[in-house]
Amino acid sequence: MTASFPRITTPDGPVPGHAPAWNRQRHSRMPSHRYSDVHSRVDVPVTRPEWPTRRLTAAPLWVPVDLRDGNQALAEPMDPARKRRFFELMVAMGYKEIEVGYPSASQTDYDFVRLIAQSEIAPDDVTIVVFTPARRDLIERTVASVRGITNPVVIHMYTATAPTWRDTVLGYAPDELKDLIVARGRDVLEFAGDLPNVRFEFSPEVFNLTEPDYVLDLCDTMTALWDATPERPVILNLPATVEIATPNVYADQIEYMHTNLARRDAVILSVHPHNDRGTGIACAELAVLAGAQRVEGCLFGNGERTGNVDIATLALNLHAQGIDPMIDFSDIDEIRRTVEYCNRLEIPARHPYVGDLVHTAFSGTHQDAIKKGFAEHRARAAAQGRPEREIAWKVPYLPIDPADIGRSYDAVIRVNSQSGKGGIAYLLETEYGIELPRRLQIDFARTVQQHTDSTGLEFTAAQLWTVFQDAYLNRAPGAEPIVLTEFSTSETGGRAHTRIALRIDDDDEVSVHTEVGPVEALTRALAAGGIDVEVLSLHQTSVGAGSQSEALTLVEFRAGADVRWAAGRDRSVLAATLAAVMAAANDLWRASSTAGVQPRPIP
Repeated sequence: MTASFPRITTPDGPVPGHAPAWNRQRHSRMPSHRYSDVHSRVDVPVTRPEWPTRRLTAAPLWVPVDLRDGNQALAEPMDPARKRRFFELMVAMGYKEIEVGYPSASQTDYDFVRLIAQSEIAPDDVTIVVFTPARRDLIERTVASVRGITNPVVIHMYTATAPTWRDTVLGYAPDELKDLIVARGRDVLEFAGDLPNVRFEFSPEVFNLTEPDYVLDLCDTMTALWDATPERPVILNLPATVEIATPNVYADQIEYMHTNLARRDAVILSVHPHNDRGTGIACAELAVLAGAQRVEGCLFGNGERTGNVDIATLALNLHAQGIDPMIDFSDIDEIRRTVEYCNRLEIPARHPYVGDLVHTAFSGTHQDAIKKGFAEHRARAAAQGRPEREIAWKVPYLPIDPADIGRSYDAVIRVNSQSGKGGIAYLLETEYGIELPRRLQIDFARTVQQHTDSTGLEFTAAQLWTVFQDAYLNRAPGAEPIVLTEFSTSETGGRAHTRIALRIDDDDEVSVHTEVGPVEALTRALAAGGIDVEVLSLHQTSVGAGSQSEALTLVEFRAGADVRWAAGRDRSVLAATLAAVMAAANDLWRASSTAGVQPRPIP
């Protein structure tokens, strides 16, 4: 008996006459006839491509567009603080050309460009890119935003050029649109031609659906107008604005431009793939094989619809092939946290390289192969007398050493649903109602693994809950070096008032009264007592169900170079949260004492 899915109709059309006997798929009721393939929509160059014979040997110039293209795709665009934090992250990672905004579109973007002009947040070797439509007034405002910037600057002008956009959106015939683009190109020269640090970029938007010879003529016209030279090259950016074909088609289109452009030595050929078909990564890689020198995209692929191409995955794909990506991903968790904070979007657990579960194996056969691979790796390093981080990587199922990006391999074994025993998280949720965040699942799995390895036993849900309490919850009253002795909170006039009192190491007393919320007040009090608790995330769940349930707060915090977890439990959510922060503080105190480092004295 099959389940009932009222909105799904099992294909019941005829089996295609050409289908082999082993393929019994039938025609569905999907209206696929409404759509045309790429060859019906645009003339794809008929060439004998050379790109399939080439290999990737070096990183292209990466240009993150998170602050413009990614930002405009957010339900809640970044505020100035988030934009600055994201920019500083990209600078720290080593990006040397960054599209910082659309200054004619919003005051926030304009002000951020002015911040760069009036401060020193952009190192001298970082090129600043600003984006503008082909409109005279908007070009003028864009150029005004960059005046005073001493860094190299790129003015990036775009216009949609594909037939559907010309006819439906813009209402221009091909010749009329070319005249408009040329006129706006002259405006760019009028407003910015006197600025010696400024270069120019042109994007024929929806390039991949534009007639090849039309877009080639447009691009050659722009490089002539802007007098492209090898010393002052023009960027021609060819976007796959909406993915419409397999990646090899995009590569053919890029190679046609690469081999036919005038002033080729004065052109930086750039690509900007989107991910509508889920093949943005492949499009970018094949485009580089086809002659592209520069790739625009977003860290972890944020963008309209299914997103821009993910330049973090692209770079780490090169790393996995032995090619220096020229960008530092050695602390990918910090990069992820910053991107999630700035975008207000969570990165999926299975996202390449950065996802919480991509360095975790649940399958027993995978775990066995990886375990043997690590053993072989260690033995080979010892035999060669070299550090493990320096020898060739050959561990099965792990494309790169997780340590390269600040991660570790996590085997969630013994108790997982694959083996019929239920996963750790699954058991705790089904038996106790506890929902663990993914990173805590990984952290807790290490503790469980130590127990299972030492005992050789399989764990029940009750045993898992006992181990969890011992690891994160159990605190003997009065035995902790830091004790919360007083707490009160109130609100008057719409402002929070919180009083915190602590006793530290049995004698030092700290009392703080602030106009902030309870958690921030507690961390301030702890800091005043010499214990700096950097809370990375807080998660709320519960133990049990109904009127007998208790709140359980899980806190992720930084301890030196490590990230740890602590928990607090109480009938009150607030009390559980404060208990979790106190548990983190006591863990930090104990770690400092064990290391022989005393917390800084109380002022």
